[in-house]
Amino acid sequence: MTTGFGEVAESLRRVTVQVRTSGGDAGSGVIWDSGGLILTNAHVVRSSRMEVELWDGRVFPAEIQAQDPRRDLAALRIRRNALPAAVAGNSAALRPGELVIAVGNPLGFTGALTTGVVHAVGARWVQAAVRLAPGNSGGPLADAQGRVIGLNTMVVPGGLALAVPSNAVSVFLKRGSGPRLGVSVQPVATGLLIVEVEPGSAASAASLILGDILVAANGRRFHAADDLSAAIDAGGLLNLTFLRGGNPNQRSVAVQLGQRSAEAA
Repeated sequence: MTTGFGEVAESLRRVTVQVRTSGGDAGSGVIWDSGGLILTNAHVVRSSRMEVELWDGRVFPAEIQAQDPRRDLAALRIRRNALPAAVAGNSAALRPGELVIAVGNPLGFTGALTTGVVHAVGARWVQAAVRLAPGNSGGPLADAQGRVIGLNTMVVPGGLALAVPSNAVSVFLKRGSGPRLGVSVQPVATGLLIVEVEPGSAASAASLILGDILVAANGRRFHAADDLSAAIDAGGLLNLTFLRGGNPNQRSVAVQLGQRSAEAA
C-alpha cells in the first residue's frame, strides 16, 4: 500500500454518499463540489424524489439536475454548502496495473472500501479488478492518491468492474444531458439489434422499431455499441442505415437528435 493510505481512504469515505429513492432503493454517489453537487449513476436515480445521506449520517432531500441514461450519469443537488468534495483525476492518464480504490455502500454497509488494479481504460469505461456489490453503483473509483478517476457502475462476467471515466463525467457536466436517440441495442453479426425503443424519443419519431438492425451512421459502419454512442455524441443530423424484417435491402432514416421530426427514405 502507498504511504498515507489510511488518510486517503478516510477522505474518500467523506466524499461518498448514499443515494436513496422514495421506494427504498439505494446506491452511492460522490460529492463533486462543496456546494452540494452530487454525481451518481442514472440507474440509481429511479424516482423524482431522492434523498442523500452524508458520511456523518445527515440526510438531505436531493433535486435531480441532469441525467444521461446512455452514459449512465446523473447530477443531483442538495442545499448544503461547505461540504468535503472529491478531487477529480484524469482518467486518460491511467495505465493498466495501477492501484485503484473503490468506496460505496454495498448491501447496507456504509463506506465499504475495496482495492484492486486497472485492467484497461477507454473512452467509455475504466475496467478494474475490484469487488463490487449492489449499492456500490455511483460511488468513487480513485487512484492511490485519492483522485476520483471514475464512477463505479457495474460488474461484467468474469468479475471485472466497470466505471464511467472521470473525463466522461466532466463532459457530462459541461454538456448536460446531451443528445439522445432513445434506443437500447445488442450487437449481432450484421450490426446493432434494437431491443428497446423509448416512447417519445427521436428513434420513435423516426419510426425505428424493435427488431430493426442498425448498420451504420453517416456512412460509418457499426462494429460495437460504442460506435453508435460516438455518432450520437456528435449531435445534429444522424443519417442511420438499418435492416428490417429479414429484408436484405438496407433502409435509411435521417434523425434530428433531440427533436421529434424525422425524414425517412
